[in-house]
Amino acid sequence: MEPDAISNATPTEEMNGAGNLMDFLDEPFPDVGTYEDFHTIDWLREKSRDTDRHRKITNKSKESIWEFIKSLLDAWSGWVVMLLIGLLSGTLAGVIDLAVDWMTDLKEGVCLSAFWYSHEQCCWTSNETTFDDRDKCPQWQKWAELMTGYNEGAGAYLLNYFLYVMWALCFSFLAVSLVRVFAPYACGSGIPEIKTILSGFIIRGYLGKWTLLIKTVTLVLAVSSGLSLGKEGPLVHVACCCGNLFCSLFSKYSKNEGKRREVLSAAAAAGVSVAFGAPIGGVLFSLEEVSYYFPLKTLWRSFFAALVAAFTLRSINPFGNNRLVLFYVEYHTPWYMAELVPFILLGVFGGLWGTLFIRANIAWCRRRKTTQLGKYPVLEVIAVAGITAILAFPNPYTRRSTSQLISELFNDCGALESSQLCDYYNSPNMTRPVDDIPDRPAGPGVYAALWQLSLALIFKVVITIFTFGMKIPSGLFIPSMAVGAIAGRIVGIAVEQMAYHHHDWIIFKNWCRPGADCVTPGLYAMVGAAACLGGVTRMTVSLVVIMFELTGGLEYIVPLMAAAVTSKWVADAFNKEGIYEAHIRLNGYPYLDQDEFTHRTLATDVMRPRRNDPPLAVLTQDSTTVEDVETLIKDTDYNGFPVVVSRESERLIGFVQRRDLTLAISVETARQKQDGVVSNSMVYFTEDAPQLPASCPQPLKLRRILNLSPFTVTDHTPMETVVDIFRKLGLRQCLVTRSGRLLGIITKKDVLRHMAQMTNQDPESIMFN
Repeated sequence: MEPDAISNATPTEEMNGAGNLMDFLDEPFPDVGTYEDFHTIDWLREKSRDTDRHRKITNKSKESIWEFIKSLLDAWSGWVVMLLIGLLSGTLAGVIDLAVDWMTDLKEGVCLSAFWYSHEQCCWTSNETTFDDRDKCPQWQKWAELMTGYNEGAGAYLLNYFLYVMWALCFSFLAVSLVRVFAPYACGSGIPEIKTILSGFIIRGYLGKWTLLIKTVTLVLAVSSGLSLGKEGPLVHVACCCGNLFCSLFSKYSKNEGKRREVLSAAAAAGVSVAFGAPIGGVLFSLEEVSYYFPLKTLWRSFFAALVAAFTLRSINPFGNNRLVLFYVEYHTPWYMAELVPFILLGVFGGLWGTLFIRANIAWCRRRKTTQLGKYPVLEVIAVAGITAILAFPNPYTRRSTSQLISELFNDCGALESSQLCDYYNSPNMTRPVDDIPDRPAGPGVYAALWQLSLALIFKVVITIFTFGMKIPSGLFIPSMAVGAIAGRIVGIAVEQMAYHHHDWIIFKNWCRPGADCVTPGLYAMVGAAACLGGVTRMTVSLVVIMFELTGGLEYIVPLMAAAVTSKWVADAFNKEGIYEAHIRLNGYPYLDQDEFTHRTLATDVMRPRRNDPPLAVLTQDSTTVEDVETLIKDTDYNGFPVVVSRESERLIGFVQRRDLTLAISVETARQKQDGVVSNSMVYFTEDAPQLPASCPQPLKLRRILNLSPFTVTDHTPMETVVDIFRKLGLRQCLVTRSGRLLGIITKKDVLRHMAQMTNQDPESIMFN
């Protein structure tokens, strides 16, 4: 049997004749009932503890007014935590958005009237800005103009180019250095780890105060450096850090890992709410993508936390457009049935891109973990940031922030748009309203933009593979959406021009008359963004809701649904794992996914000990001494031990957790609670210890820490059933018996290794218990 094969026990329930876990102590002892780092919690045990706690509070509330008030405070503590999470995560998101805008523009120039203004804010305050040149104002100066007085020419361009790269290198170096020195857990998107934590895994420090502080600061630096990453995924991690911080204020959550995870599920919803300005999408994201246990109560609280977070962000108004997001759009043209064909093709592209990205990124991350490359994270970040900046600056679509790029790609071309993408030939006798501009032939600006967008697409596809997974905060939502939005806009312009030049074709004849506004290229960008994000993450319902909340495009749910479903089908045809599940498997986290287990194996094929293994380490109910227990704990590192009647009969009595056993037999605890306990004292797990001669040392009674109802299965139980039990009940281990006789044990790690083996993967990749 492997050293970490046996997991912790569940507590004894009162209905089984044994009291609470703490009952053998007069007052709670530190660390009793807690878990080691990198171990899995026992959901049944945590649920039982919370039920006991709630029952005690309810009974006490009838004794006095003060106890009744305390019970009300306990009941409302959950809503208070949600309020605090919403307020803090919304505030942090607003601050991050404002800081990113300013620092992204700082790479190109500075506002002379107030250096803390971004380019847009600087020109808002200028009285000399005209509508046609609204991005140009005397208060905003590029670095070359500020230093040399010239804004045109090769010298000014090269100086701006050089400083752009230098700022990018400076920001990325600061980000990776802060992460490396102060909070190593602040790197990455955080969603794979959040999923694993919510499934019951313990990663101490991952949601700590330092991680929150450093992740917030370095997220601003990483996004501002121009690297192909987003802030949306890391904002989920930031919100969960806020949730964990506020859990420590209430013993109801700080002392119960199961209840803590309910709060973290709601915090994840708040994180997506502020990341995309999508409160309902955030709740659905938490339910569909990250949460493992999501009762109805958590659904309501998630909704409330997401609502408060969205209100807070809206009151800060970081984008200055009275919206929660940068790329809010309004289209004025309905979509037509014939357009479902290009929408579905974009879905196919999204699925293929998702598959390509996951395979390439996982291969690169595996290479990083297994070669010398992983030893130089600072050098890697600086190299990728330098290459990104050097290649991004010449192309105006990659030079700007990815959020601004997506915003421009989503936009419909109105009469007041000055973008290169809106450089169409206008009819001189056009007298239509502003909102209903007919399809027009593309001008030279549109064709130039198509070439630049094609180069930007290739650049984004390649560079994102190497960027995601580096030792800095890095989200994947925005880069994936950018790839899809670029592809979608290119397809949209192609369809628009086909409809204009060939309106007599049968596919256009019924719905696209000459002079009509038929095709909206921005809609294709929106559908492409949804398709690519779905291909990478395999989200469906929450993705569609996030997209229509994100853009305000409520009318376009059907195209978004068609693209999202097609994207998932195509990607699942190659591999059912999304990017987060792939990173969970790469890191060896003990996460049981929701895929069906269809192999015909039995519990006896998976249980420990195997045929050539040493026998199962057990304790007997009345023939073990304190010294025997100490030796067993010293010589093994199992996390718990079955208790049997005797080694001969091996009739199962219960299961005892290693941590509780260690505390109970320690010299201080044992002697404090029961006088006369020495090394050769007998340990009794029975209800009543027998009368011993006066010459015998005082026995140690440990019935109270024994779990009398461990979960058991027979040796002929199909593994399909066992996997289902582990998944739905959140078990850490179950014991295998035959006619009441103990045969072995199956842990969550054994189940995961068996599942990996059945799918021809390396079972040793499951590293944690």
